[in-house]
Amino acid sequence: MEAFGAAIAEAATDPITVHLSGDLAAGKTTLARGYMRRLGYQGAVKSPTFTLVESYALDTRAVHHFDLYRVEDPEELEYIGLDEYFEAGADCLVEWPGRGHGTLSPPDLDIYLEVRGSARRARISASTEYGEKLLEIVNFKHINS
Repeated sequence: MEAFGAAIAEAATDPITVHLSGDLAAGKTTLARGYMRRLGYQGAVKSPTFTLVESYALDTRAVHHFDLYRVEDPEELEYIGLDEYFEAGADCLVEWPGRGHGTLSPPDLDIYLEVRGSARRARISASTEYGEKLLEIVNFKHINS
């Protein structure tokens, strides 16, 4: 999952929004960690389960990592100023995007992770033209099912 996240970070030359879905412990935060490492961040990358968002100001770009697992009503996201994070031209990685249904814009990449024994499987789709371009660059279309 870390290598997968790194590949996405390397391909993303413009701000990107990625939705990360799947069961608990499927690798969503691990993917985000790989993404951050590829951008040069060496600190701890943990799931922002209790804070809802962790923001990282890097030399090359800003990244906002969301975890909406504890959100019970999408209206709660208005209180944290969710729109402002996405309008700032930053990369946004959103775990549990279904909890923000109706408040989140379509992602560039929508990734569903699942556990299969000791392995992980990713189903990837693109919702934007930029997302389609990224899929071509990282050549992940062969993983889609």
